[in-house]
Amino acid sequence: MIAISNNEGASGIGATAHKLLGGAGALDAIEAGVRLVEADESVRTVGRGGWPNLLGEVELDASVMDGSTLRTGSIGALSGYLHPISIARQVLERLPHELLVGEGARRFAAEIGAEAGDLLMPHARTAWARWFAEEVDEAQRAAWPDVPMAELCKQAIDPEIGRDTTVFLAQDMAGNIGAGTSTSGWGWKYPGRLGDSPIIGAGSYADTRYGACACTGVGEMSIRAGTSRAVVLYMKMGMSVEEAVHEAVADMRSLKGGLIGRVTIHAIDTAGGHKVVAVNGLPENHYWLWREGEAEPASHPAEIIAVSEDAAPKPTAHRRYERMGL
Repeated sequence: MIAISNNEGASGIGATAHKLLGGAGALDAIEAGVRLVEADESVRTVGRGGWPNLLGEVELDASVMDGSTLRTGSIGALSGYLHPISIARQVLERLPHELLVGEGARRFAAEIGAEAGDLLMPHARTAWARWFAEEVDEAQRAAWPDVPMAELCKQAIDPEIGRDTTVFLAQDMAGNIGAGTSTSGWGWKYPGRLGDSPIIGAGSYADTRYGACACTGVGEMSIRAGTSRAVVLYMKMGMSVEEAVHEAVADMRSLKGGLIGRVTIHAIDTAGGHKVVAVNGLPENHYWLWREGEAEPASHPAEIIAVSEDAAPKPTAHRRYERMGL
């Protein structure tokens, strides 16, 4: 058994480990842990502690994936509900669909009796009001919200360093692997923006036969590179979890233009191995890890890799595939 979460998962990873020890399935353990992070108002990038969009509204994204069935459930641009991870889980359990967004997501949340609540906490309300007063000109304020917002989005700066989320990966007692994500997304984002968290294959992917991966940081990069699915696919092709993550980093070096920034890739394999790499990361980048036999989850530093064209090694996948006859 193994459970892993990013730095934002501190308040939930212990619950996930406890659930796994008690015989819970991977998704049940992940959901329990993520719910605690969503409820932790000190976490500025997840749940009700998160930052709002340009309109001053908190929009939440979440996803789950069952690695044994390859079924998924995702929620995007959801407002007014406290635990998007549980709503995403119910998409998986109750619907023939994989992803709901916006008004449809809210309708579904109400239909299943999900817990509603105010998401805009005082710290975020104050920060947004200060931004609105200082960065939006008088004419725009007078016409608000019926103003063009594309330039405001480009000029907006996160009120705190980082565009993060929380991600949980787990393998349960029976060997089943799952993944879960939850986020409030990029602060001051354009309304309706989806990052990688609700996009299966970009922000997360799980396959009990090979392993799982989930990403935090600038989701636009993970979407463009299909990072989480790529890592699992590289493991399927015979790479170790470490090699697979490094190959996914090499993929990111091909991205040109757009929003390029920090991404942390978290991955586990079926044998209890793991790898966490922070692309363009900061020294404080860390993650939480628990393995069977350990008393409590522990914090570990992520490997820091700078993505620059000058330092970029050539991808190794094609050579490995040639040796495999693929």
